[in-house]
Amino acid sequence: MSKPVVGLLPLYLELYDQVVPEIRQAAETFAGTIRDELEKLNIEVIAAPVCCVKPEFAKAVKAFEKRRADAIVTLHLAYSPSLESAGVLAATALPLIMLDTTPDFDFGFATDPARIMYNHGIHGVQDLCNMLRRKGKYFMLEAGHWQQSDVLTRIAADIKACIAATAMKTARVGIIGRPFPGMGDFAIPFADLKKLIGIEVVQATPAKFKAMPPAPAEIAEELKLYSKLFKIGTASEKCLARTAATSLTVRQWIEKEKLAAFTFNFLDIDRQCGLDTVPFLEASMAMSRGIGYAGEGDVLTAAFVASLAKVFSETTFSEMFCPDWKGNKVFLSHMGELNVDVINSKPELLEKAFPFFKADSPALTQGCMKPGPAALVNLAPGPDESFTMIACAGNIRAPRKNKITGISGWFEPEIPLEDMLSEYSCHGGTHHLALIYNPDLKILIRYAEIMGWNCKII
Repeated sequence: MSKPVVGLLPLYLELYDQVVPEIRQAAETFAGTIRDELEKLNIEVIAAPVCCVKPEFAKAVKAFEKRRADAIVTLHLAYSPSLESAGVLAATALPLIMLDTTPDFDFGFATDPARIMYNHGIHGVQDLCNMLRRKGKYFMLEAGHWQQSDVLTRIAADIKACIAATAMKTARVGIIGRPFPGMGDFAIPFADLKKLIGIEVVQATPAKFKAMPPAPAEIAEELKLYSKLFKIGTASEKCLARTAATSLTVRQWIEKEKLAAFTFNFLDIDRQCGLDTVPFLEASMAMSRGIGYAGEGDVLTAAFVASLAKVFSETTFSEMFCPDWKGNKVFLSHMGELNVDVINSKPELLEKAFPFFKADSPALTQGCMKPGPAALVNLAPGPDESFTMIACAGNIRAPRKNKITGISGWFEPEIPLEDMLSEYSCHGGTHHLALIYNPDLKILIRYAEIMGWNCKII
């Protein structure tokens, strides 16, 4: 996972350079301090020079855009007239985070009046926020003392939310086959996904797959990788070979098309489509590389999983299968797809034939999800072209002995299971979802806010 990149934009008043030039150095020093503190949070900072007038702001923002910053963080070093910067900031597509802080923590009764000149930026923030709202520009704002509060940690969380939102808005999702007939909860026309979110759908074709057959040497290397990563269970050599060939073909397609995510309908996988078997194993391995995935041709959830994986490295596609009313848990599973990084102990490869497959049987992972704090997260389409992000925090519980073969996991919500399931469905939660480990609900809330979605934390 690469470092977040932000543009730090210090705002200042040109008049002060004319009448009190001696205070400029202290302002620049404070900007440098904030830059250093953000870098301590593993953030790459593109620091603009102190900006006072429109041309300076325009130049700084253009530089941030050229470097493809994940967000702009503003820092008022003093009052700055909003009309110098508001137009430029409203016009950029980069997410905007306002940092409302000052050098001094204590500004009480005994404060030296000279310190006013170094600590009065908050009304510049107010001026700019008013203008941005009037221009319809969305922004985030975090206020607090840079040293005596968690304001910079909150800024770091906001940046992660920006990364997830940008990933969602720019996702290219490949689909093999068609969405599963009759599954309505994720059924959104591809043109609407593009219009409402920005998701671009790339349709796989037999010609594309047949044009990229892997070489025998590549298959041999893939099989060596399987031996290293997995316990080879019931999967035969022929099964492993065709699984490797299919995985390599799909992987090459993902790379060639620059896909952020992919999905497939297992009913449409056969030799005529250009694949030897169903690419379950590649779905499991791709998620460990940060590629999004969802089953049954669900483009929306595949893109959503990809966006979450940009922030939460241990993210996987899953479904709620069976309630354990007695144990206040819900059993999670799917046919054969699970991020291999979240499997408890070394995953095992099984050969499994399903009666509804048209292709030869694949090798797929078997394993139980590892224990730890986690959250179920869903993106639910709603009425009037709306969306709701639904999240429920809890824990994955791993059994001492697991009698269930295939993919398994038990999620224990923080609230009673019956309440969680009731709220989930009443808010329109779909049967496809993401599971994330070590969740930060504040990031999810900000992510939904940036996207203009409703947000329900169960």
